[in-house]
Amino acid sequence: MRLLIKNIKELFQVETTAGSSYKNPDVSLGEDSVGTKADTTTDTNVQAVSLGDHSAGTEQFRDKVCGKDMANLPSIKDAFLLMEDGCIVAYGPMCDLSGTDVQADEVIDATGKYVLPAFCDSHTHLVYAGSREQEFVDKIKGLSYEEIARRGGGILNSALRLHETSEDELYDQALVRANEIIGMGTGAVEIKSGYGLNTGDELKMLRVIRRLKETTPLTIRATFLGAHAVPAAYKGRQSEYVDLIVNEMIPAVGEEGLSEFVDCFCDKGFFTCAETERILEAGARYGLRPKIHANELALSGGIQVGVKHNALSVDHLEFTEDAEIEALKGSVTMPTLLPGAAFFLGMKYPPARKMIDSGLPVALASDYNPGSSPSGNMKFILSLATIIMKLTPEEAVNAATLNSAYAMGISDSHGSIGKGKRANVLITKEIPSLWYLPYAYTSNLIDSVILGGKVVSRG
Repeated sequence: MRLLIKNIKELFQVETTAGSSYKNPDVSLGEDSVGTKADTTTDTNVQAVSLGDHSAGTEQFRDKVCGKDMANLPSIKDAFLLMEDGCIVAYGPMCDLSGTDVQADEVIDATGKYVLPAFCDSHTHLVYAGSREQEFVDKIKGLSYEEIARRGGGILNSALRLHETSEDELYDQALVRANEIIGMGTGAVEIKSGYGLNTGDELKMLRVIRRLKETTPLTIRATFLGAHAVPAAYKGRQSEYVDLIVNEMIPAVGEEGLSEFVDCFCDKGFFTCAETERILEAGARYGLRPKIHANELALSGGIQVGVKHNALSVDHLEFTEDAEIEALKGSVTMPTLLPGAAFFLGMKYPPARKMIDSGLPVALASDYNPGSSPSGNMKFILSLATIIMKLTPEEAVNAATLNSAYAMGISDSHGSIGKGKRANVLITKEIPSLWYLPYAYTSNLIDSVILGGKVVSRG
């Protein structure tokens, strides 16, 4: 299957070779392209992309964007993008197509429209049973997140509902949500367990995630989150529940190969730093890399634990001060911000501006879940990031594409436009500028979504 998008108003997040300035480079088809080669700007040291060679690229792609570089979003105006067999094979200015005879099974005319990599949503809980709108009303009446949890609501409420739901029904509910986020521009998603809180139900969740991997066009990474909360059966016996996670749950997950990552809710009222370390170390014995919840409710020490154990990401981070920022500097750990949860719960937002100004990268994710962020709309996350956390639109797009791909361990193949990368892109409707995406915060501006080089959603 070969798909060509032509007349793109502007193609964003394009890869260039190392050392180039990442702002509006010219990209050519290379010496072996069909037809006349367009002029290139030699001082930008750009990567050539060729119509004559459709093999996967060997280029060194950026794995993430940090600090002040997040303000730059490399792009090509009046562009084309060619995809074949699920991968990007060529891209560049439309003038390079002049006089060529490019054959394609489908041609999309994107006149007046923008093309970006599909969103990578690196933190979700979209496999769950039912909904929790009663707790939504409880919050309106003044109850806090922690008060609702103490009354048996919150995560424990979802755990009870999930226990009573069959695997097939759980899959059917999750499939609806998966298709929903595809239509809103997401092409890759991390999905956590964590509403089982016993071995059988945690495995049930992870098997549903595996079925979603097999039956949807999404790129999916699974995370085991048995340490999401202490179940009612272990109230007052938290250390015994940690023993269960370490000695029974993680080995079972590892033996079935159901997860890439291990997570723990390291925060006030949930799991301690010492307990978190035990769980991460147990996960490491089965090849599970850490991705942890940290510092949503307090200065918990979770960020430092994540850095110590080379966590791929630490997520939430509403309570982040200078010591946490210093710990993250120079680490391999991606600070991942979930403004949807802060918005829905009426909580403080993480200090995104301070993080970026300190030289850190940041990623954005939806935290799609039934209790604290019941939405997987990554375009709305861009709006919250810009309106509330004061990221520029360019910074927000970097955070929701390349940096969030890094937070899932897939930035070598997702999150930007590069030869050989997976052909996951979104096409906007006709809009005046990239800035309009977060500006028009409730408007549906996604025209089409292409995953694996195939159109899977049309607006």
